[in-house]
Amino acid sequence: MSYQLVIAEKPSVARSIAGVIGANERHDGYLQGNGYLVSWCIGHLVSLADAGQYDERLKKWRYEDLPILPQEWQYIIPDDKKKQFDVLRCLMERPDVDGLVCATDAGREGELIFRFVYQMAGCKKPFQRLWISSMEDAAIREGFQHLKPGADYDALYQSALCRARADWLVGINATRLFSILYHKTLTVGRVQTPTLKMLVDREAKISGFQKEKYHIVQLAAGGVEAASGHISDAAEAEKVRAACAGAQAVCASVKREKKTEQPPRLYDLTTLQREANRLFGFTAKQTLDYAQQLYEKKLLTYPRTDSQYLTDDMQPTAESIVSGLWGLLPFAAGLDVAPQFSRVLNSKKVSDHHAIIPTMEFVRKGFDALAEGEKKLLSLVCCKLLCAVAGPHEYEAVTATFTCAGQEFTAKGKTVLSPGWKEIDRRFKASFKTDADEDAPELAREWPDGDCLPELSEGQTFENVEASVSERFTAPPKAYTEDTLLSAMERAGAEDMPEDAERQGLGTPATRASILEKLVHMGFVQRKGKQLIPTKDGHNLACVLPDALTSPQLTAEWETKLAAIARGEADPEGFMRGIEEMTRGLICQYSQISEDAQKLFQAERVSIGTCPRCGGAVYEGKKNYYCGNRSCQFVMWKNDKFFEERKKPFTPKIAAALLKSGKAKVKGLYSVKTGKTYDGTVLLADTGGKYVNYRIERRDKN
Repeated sequence: MSYQLVIAEKPSVARSIAGVIGANERHDGYLQGNGYLVSWCIGHLVSLADAGQYDERLKKWRYEDLPILPQEWQYIIPDDKKKQFDVLRCLMERPDVDGLVCATDAGREGELIFRFVYQMAGCKKPFQRLWISSMEDAAIREGFQHLKPGADYDALYQSALCRARADWLVGINATRLFSILYHKTLTVGRVQTPTLKMLVDREAKISGFQKEKYHIVQLAAGGVEAASGHISDAAEAEKVRAACAGAQAVCASVKREKKTEQPPRLYDLTTLQREANRLFGFTAKQTLDYAQQLYEKKLLTYPRTDSQYLTDDMQPTAESIVSGLWGLLPFAAGLDVAPQFSRVLNSKKVSDHHAIIPTMEFVRKGFDALAEGEKKLLSLVCCKLLCAVAGPHEYEAVTATFTCAGQEFTAKGKTVLSPGWKEIDRRFKASFKTDADEDAPELAREWPDGDCLPELSEGQTFENVEASVSERFTAPPKAYTEDTLLSAMERAGAEDMPEDAERQGLGTPATRASILEKLVHMGFVQRKGKQLIPTKDGHNLACVLPDALTSPQLTAEWETKLAAIARGEADPEGFMRGIEEMTRGLICQYSQISEDAQKLFQAERVSIGTCPRCGGAVYEGKKNYYCGNRSCQFVMWKNDKFFEERKKPFTPKIAAALLKSGKAKVKGLYSVKTGKTYDGTVLLADTGGKYVNYRIERRDKN
């Protein structure tokens, strides 16, 4: 009997596929049955080798070894993944395996994961591609009925390979170059660095903002409130207020305009991450992780998509899902909606995967056994689907102008005529008590019933109006949150790109979350609540790097070229030649920097006390506390035998107390004689010699 070897990206996905195609017999590292062997990778089983593997001397970072441009690329299998790789290689080599199915995630990175393993194992057997957008049983069955030739995705693999190699070249060379120049490890990346620069630029605008005071005069009469324009001078505002108080106001004009807000589009990954951050405070990575878990549980369609539409043939599926959602969502109870599906269907706007929607499996199972974060995210996706097929939101906007004492005032109101999709959205937010609108601009006063806004007509007069003045200030730009930064990353460089460019902005929907996490992990960005704030090192790094590495437009162009390579419309070798050329130019441009610049990333030394010998400042080092005066030899070693015998770490707090008063109260000192601990006072007994001594002044009984 011959077998087809199916290789998935993760064990959980492999088990789902195996259950559908009948491979239910468990073995070590794979499942078998019904003519199939089903196994899995563990993410990236094979990776590009580090520079040190090419040449022993490259294990040290030296300027003279740059640029590093491999002629023959090398690969590695991490030690913790070798066992599973060996399982896959043995399965590929089995004589009863006559073909393979690539069932890794249907996207650029999934293609790379499979191809690297296939090539590293030296496999030459034919393979086909499983390309699905849902892990539901029906989708898997249909996918296996319509397997595509593996060669159909060669261009996608070339795009993925170019992405990986370009990131390696820029990351390895730029990171080494600037780390050598500034004597500190400075990680540089083609997407993360422009993203950091955006954060630094926004912070500069905020810190450089000069707020300006202005005043508003407000009138109140007959249930109507109207406001003047901005008045910069306080005396002038008070003069207007005094003139209007008790005077007559005349309605000069009334403008009524019926407006319509169309329903929103469905979610792609970026819009889902943005709204989950705004509504629930989820990071982009948390949202992606929850979405991936729900996808693997067959409750959500494939999350790494950049489309906000469904294909035209999905209308029956969408109708079934929508009709099944009403009973599962408490916030939708009692709503009367006549779904309109044509708005969410557009095959021309779906590339690899359609928009993110719940599955029929979810309609059958509901929210049972889901974690709180998964419930929230799935509810959000359900709400978006219902909003997208609901009716438009219709309202009448009213703008009335008044004159009083020679000044003009404006009042705005809004009467909802048909709540449409916004009623679903309002109920959803109320049910989850989200803080979505905490940063939203002040809206016009909204009247749910048509008769709440007073009837106004031109020439209508109001006697004895009340007038008041309020003092206000212009507001600086807001710091980026993950919501607003993801939006900015998506649009970055767009003004310089053709409108029909398939891939604009920084990174891809699938990679942006990891970029943000990496910036935080490396210490270049910190989270303050929902805000993302660059650190001092992050600010310095963004400022010392050249435009070639910080320009969003350049990286957006790269993504566009990679997308063209994936379509078979661009030359991979030409793309890589351009990357190598840029790398060589970067190394030549930055051969040396000034001595002052080299100190830019030095950690700020914070004094912990005063030297008892010379009066200089004492600082904490890695292994000691030392006097900053080079001619003074005072030093207290952290591994001093006195503290080690008493099993007590020599902490900065103890050192600071000794420097301040010559003694420190220390708890939990160990006694070698009794084997017990005690509290005591340690004295600094400095004799002025090479070593500092300590002794116990007093023991306190425990």
